[in-house]
Parts: sequence; C-alpha cells; structure tokens
Amino acid sequence: MSLDATDTDETHGDEAIVNARHGRGWSRLLIAGSLAAVAAAVAVFVALMALTSSDSEAVPGKDSVDAGFARDMAIHHQQAVELSFIVRDRTDGEDVRRLAYDVINTQANQRGMLLGWLEVWGLPKSSQEPPMTWMGHGSMYRAHDGSLMPGMATNAQMDQLRTTSGKRAEVLYLRLLTAHHTGGIEMSQDAADMAGTAEVRYLAESMVQSQQSEMKLMADMLAERGAKP
Repeated sequence: MSLDATDTDETHGDEAIVNARHGRGWSRLLIAGSLAAVAAAVAVFVALMALTSSDSEAVPGKDSVDAGFARDMAIHHQQAVELSFIVRDRTDGEDVRRLAYDVINTQANQRGMLLGWLEVWGLPKSSQEPPMTWMGHGSMYRAHDGSLMPGMATNAQMDQLRTTSGKRAEVLYLRLLTAHHTGGIEMSQDAADMAGTAEVRYLAESMVQSQQSEMKLMADMLAERGAKP
C-alpha cells in the first residue's frame, strides 16, 4: 500500500527524532571516550616519567616527603570530591554547581596521579604513621570525627550538608571547601618546598595556585549570599 504525503511526512519526522536521539547518544559516547582517553594518557605520562628516571635513587622511599604527600593528599582530595558531589545534588545554583564540577574533575584527576605515582614507585598507598608525619608534625593534629587532617570536614558537617538544600547548602559547602583548601594549601606548599622529585613539586605548586584562586572566588560567592567564610 502506498503512503500519502501525510504518512511520508510523519515517517520522516519519526526518522528525524530517532536520528537526533542517536546523535545525542553518540555525542555522549564520544565525550566519555575522550575523557577516558585523556585519563589513560595522563596515567601513561605519569608512569613514563617515573620509569624513565635516569637515576634509580630518584625513586622516593616509603617515608619520603613525596610518598607522604601523595598518600595524604589523595585522602584530602577524596573528601573534597565527596563534598562537591553532595552539593551538586542539593542546589540548583549554577555557579556553585559549576565550581563543584570543576573540583570533582580537577581533584579526582590529581588524586589519580598521586596514587599512580605510588604505584609506579612500588610504594604502599597507606601508612601506619599519622597523617602529615612527612611535614614534621604528624602528631600535632588530632584526628576527630572523620577529620583526619587540617581543613577536612567532620562526619557531622558532611551529614549536615547532606540534609541541607538551596542557599543554605551553598553557603555551607563554600565554607567547608574554603577551610578544606586552607589545609590543602599548607600541605601542598610544604611539598612544593621539600619534595625530592620535580613532578611532585610541580603538581604541589599548581595545587597552591589553583586553590588560592578558588578561595578568592568562593569569598566573592559567599559575599554575594550575604555570608562570611
């Protein structure tokens, strides 16, 4: 049976909808594939930097500043990522969600590099020593309620963020992340000054600069909401 003009138009319309959906699907797949490729390239790059060292003594020891910083900052970063995932689902504020997205991507990527270095150095990813021992004052900070290092949120603060929404969630997140960055910058600055490997010093210095910039941004965002850090 032949199709009339109306049937043909409807068929073409259906095909256009299907093609558009497929196009969006392929776009998502391409984006996901690109991100995976970037992550793989970063991992290979990090491994090559460590493995192609011309001096075997350049590989840090398990009690070195490099190893201690990698272990502690991986834990520190993990909480910042968790805070950002929480607030992403607790507010519709575009600027806060955009910041959270940046923190998730940046710090998750950096955490992967830190753990990758420990892997290629053949060092354990955990230690029996208190956090920040590599900084020379591991016993000065008493871990409490999930806050293992300076700036880290407590379990109670994390729970509070999970049960808050809207502007209140935004303000709480910005305050918690500001404190988090303050502690992270102190650790990163010490690593930038004392680490034995150039790649750790470079990454630590980049963390100092980027988190200082984010702290200025968060101060402005808090001021816009009539709140202080």
